[in-house]
Amino acid sequence: MSPLAELLVFAGVMVLGQFSPGPDMLLLTRTALHAGSAAGLRMALGIACGLAVHATLAVAGMAWVFERFPAFRRMLALAAALYLLRLAWGMAKGCLTGGPSSVLLEEQTGQGDRSAFLRGLWCNLLNPKVALFLAAVCAPFLSGARPGWWPVAIWCLIVGLGISLWSLWVIVLQWPPLRSRYVAHTRWVDGVFALVLAGLAVRLCVGP
Repeated sequence: MSPLAELLVFAGVMVLGQFSPGPDMLLLTRTALHAGSAAGLRMALGIACGLAVHATLAVAGMAWVFERFPAFRRMLALAAALYLLRLAWGMAKGCLTGGPSSVLLEEQTGQGDRSAFLRGLWCNLLNPKVALFLAAVCAPFLSGARPGWWPVAIWCLIVGLGISLWSLWVIVLQWPPLRSRYVAHTRWVDGVFALVLAGLAVRLCVGP
């Protein structure tokens, strides 16, 4: 297989991985619908920055830390679960009280322009499954004799596809009929988002 064909296969695997259901996609979808494109794009950038760190570890072959030190992986999973539960409670509180969620209030009052970016960054950075996924996917594409530019190309594909596709998703979610339906049923939709986030947190705690 030619290098270009291998890179295309790798890109296809990454696209499938990035659009699979998970905390990043869920949080980004909710933020883009609730707070608009500017907040969604800031969050997409934050997620991509977290992904850049994970990609660096995977490409550098340092993901072995999770295998050699399972306690560290477990600690990180628990930290991620607590963070997701905090976000879920912020959304659920608005549903229960009938007022805006604490997450939305951050966007409106802001704790300014960085809140969506930081939520995206921490959501990705604290998730050990991102590092494990990238380590598993990158390993076969980094084995064997490769040209010197190859690891850089793999890294650029991971981060470039992440920021491009997530930003495109944010723009798609601004379609007026979709936004209007969300606004009309905000409390119910946010309740579902909160439940799913809480479920993902529990899964992180009990998962392998």
